[in-house]
Amino acid sequence: MRTLPIIWQRLVSADGTTCPRCRGTGEEVRRAVARLRPMLEPLGIAPGLQVKEIDEASFAADTLQSNQILIAGQPLDAWLGGRTGSSRCCDQCGDNECRTLELEDQAYEVIPEELILKAALKAASALATSSRGDV
Repeated sequence: MRTLPIIWQRLVSADGTTCPRCRGTGEEVRRAVARLRPMLEPLGIAPGLQVKEIDEASFAADTLQSNQILIAGQPLDAWLGGRTGSSRCCDQCGDNECRTLELEDQAYEVIPEELILKAALKAASALATSSRGDV
């Protein structure tokens, strides 16, 4: 069985908490991966979710790394034809602008399950038709 790698990364503070935006996206990612499993099984593909934590120092150096979803090595934005945006988040993130997804004149702070599924299915299709088994 081939693996469709899905990486989601978010800020985790020193006290082990994350912001509401990242918490919401995390719930959406987990639901999407659960729905993908039976969809992709007939193709011989299994979604593999890896959750990465970004500490406060790394976040301060590059805030747009938080709440990022990579599917088969590509940002979710690329699979959907969208682009990375940013907006002020919450007290936990300070005065920083945090990652958003801009797609079809709409900005998403929490990335919806349906958009994650759409991007993952595009990536899985590329994986399924790849002769070498990679995207």
